[in-house]
Amino acid sequence: MNILLDTHTHTIASTHAYSTVMEMAAQAKKSGLEAIAITDHGPAIPDGAHPWHFQNLKAVPREIDGVKILYGAELNILDLEGNVDLEDAVLKNLDVVNASIHKPCYKDFEAEDHTSAYLKVVSHPLVDVICHSGSPRFSYDYERVIEMAKKNNKLIEINNHSFYVRKASIPNCKKIAEICKEKGVGIVVSSDAHIAFELGEYSDALDMLKEISFPEKLIMNRSLNAFEEFMNNKGKKLFQWGY
Repeated sequence: MNILLDTHTHTIASTHAYSTVMEMAAQAKKSGLEAIAITDHGPAIPDGAHPWHFQNLKAVPREIDGVKILYGAELNILDLEGNVDLEDAVLKNLDVVNASIHKPCYKDFEAEDHTSAYLKVVSHPLVDVICHSGSPRFSYDYERVIEMAKKNNKLIEINNHSFYVRKASIPNCKKIAEICKEKGVGIVVSSDAHIAFELGEYSDALDMLKEISFPEKLIMNRSLNAFEEFMNNKGKKLFQWGY
């Protein structure tokens, strides 16, 4: 199947990524994508974007050469209390708010159970997607968190990048997808592109989803319309800021 909206991408605003917004849009068009979300890392990670980056995303055109641009962020989950590294006043203007654990800025990385962090984040009213959560280093109760995600209209990410940079996560990604299928919880499939050439590359993630017969209707970024409909149904309007 085709995934026409890539909901997790990074530009040179995250300095361990290597492409500009213009380069990302050009590659997105070449890859046949309808839209991409620019979701650079929050400021708590050592080379994350400054808060001003997110406050000024309205400077980026909403469409570049036929590709729609969604404004976003990849928040850093900071601790077991589920604190994150951007203020609500910034998040309320973003189309896509991803949240992830990254060891360099997660103070409770030595804990054995990270369920409380994820439960708090899926209860955050401005977070949309829990990203690359299959790491065995940050284990949690998948059932409880995914049930809470369903209750709060959150999406769970299946991250293609994990299949070659976080290989220990692969069995857990499959478990997470199986629970989402069982409970009818929506997911997104993302590239987590750190250079333009990775945009729209989901082959490993899609192979895994095909293996477990994951229903296409639960892949909410299969098209921009499907994603927008999901967001509308939970009371969030896309493209409301920056025009």
